[in-house]
Amino acid sequence: MSWIKVVGIGPGCMDDLTPRALRAIVEANAVVGYVKYLKFIDSLVEGKTVVASGMRTEAERCKKAIELYKKGLKVSVISGGDPGIYGMAGLLLELAVKEGLRAEIEVVPGITALNFASSLLGAPIMQDFAAISLSDHLTPWQIIEKRLDMAAAADFVIALYNPASSERPESFRKACDILMKHKKADTPVGIVKNAFREGEWVKLTTLFEAPDYPVDMNTIVIVGSSSTKVMGNWMITPRGYEI
Repeated sequence: MSWIKVVGIGPGCMDDLTPRALRAIVEANAVVGYVKYLKFIDSLVEGKTVVASGMRTEAERCKKAIELYKKGLKVSVISGGDPGIYGMAGLLLELAVKEGLRAEIEVVPGITALNFASSLLGAPIMQDFAAISLSDHLTPWQIIEKRLDMAAAADFVIALYNPASSERPESFRKACDILMKHKKADTPVGIVKNAFREGEWVKLTTLFEAPDYPVDMNTIVIVGSSSTKVMGNWMITPRGYEI
């Protein structure tokens, strides 16, 4: 029986693949994905039909996966992190429904970058939090600004995905300015680049100083709430237990 599985591979390290994700890749006849992510699992795709493409070709990849499924293949669509968090799951399911496809589709969860960044910083996300992508490729900046403003006003811990790119180098600084309308300048901020990958870099700083550090599409920034503090080398948002 043919099927499609949207598979989250976490940061790409073999040690961080879930057993379910590993099985989905091994059992597939065809693997479709972003060329960079496929390099992380190249040893698992030998002898399979492999479809690799670059950035901003997500729709084409999903259409190709559906095409391969219709040919009777078992297809794994590779997504970095978790496929349901800024990943490939939503797009694939939308296209499948649009085409009236009654496919055997499974979303195989992976560990999102937020989890890895948090673990490297200590325990910054022990209370309610919001995750916001600063990429305006698919979401207008006006909406992103509103989300930043409201999340800061609600005193959430905020995880920022895609904080900056070569096309929008000032988006992170603008985001910090918005957050400082509601958060204090000395609010703890953790910056993690290439979490659990080559070139990993971790920095603890403050909301005021954070824009001075280099960030890119491989960076996760975690901005604390009013109760977040730095203790030793750790960024901690207390859960509220008495100690």
